[in-house]
Amino acid sequence: MDKSEIVKLREFLRKSFGAQAVQVTPSSRSKDAADVAFGERKIGKITVDDEDGDRSFSFEMKIPVGRAVLQDYLRKLFENDKLTIAARLKKTDSVELNNGSEFLGVISADDPKGSSYTLQMAILDIDLDGEED
Repeated sequence: MDKSEIVKLREFLRKSFGAQAVQVTPSSRSKDAADVAFGERKIGKITVDDEDGDRSFSFEMKIPVGRAVLQDYLRKLFENDKLTIAARLKKTDSVELNNGSEFLGVISADDPKGSSYTLQMAILDIDLDGEED
């Protein structure tokens, strides 16, 4: 990832979560990855997907809480009461994350008991158009 992509990804995530404290920095482990932090706390990672000839990104964040407090946890973490989770049709092991009416990604259970979850967001190259510092 180059510096301009890092900046665009940071601005995209800030807007998506409604949280200006989100930071995106190059990963020290891979040139095709970036670390995502909220303040001083690392919360996830972004990886590049160039497989189909189109550049896209995947944001992954582990969420160490159960289903009952998932929405409250995310609202408190990002200081954004517009974040909501919604059930998915015919799916019981995952929910959707939205910011108001905007779909952000899917949160899936990491285990059958639903004691921890992972948020996955797909970010297309075109999603980053216009995202500047």
